[in-house]
Amino acid sequence: MKVKKGRVAVQVGLANANDDQIQKIWIPIWYLYNPLFQRLLDKASEMYGYQSTGPIMLPCSVDDFLRLRWRMENVNNG
Repeated sequence: MKVKKGRVAVQVGLANANDDQIQKIWIPIWYLYNPLFQRLLDKASEMYGYQSTGPIMLPCSVDDFLRLRWRMENVNNG
């Protein structure tokens, strides 16, 4: 799989939710600087710590992440 330059992988989904799948999503690096995303990263560090050998794990459902992504894209572009 070829990854676009300027992207990073995150793993989204709650492992204990019955109806939620865990998905690997490639996001633009500028998300890392967005205050909304930074709050989610803070929550991730509290839950999982900083050590990781794979994608950054985010403690939210896929639907919640998609809503957050929509908000960041609209604020950034609008």
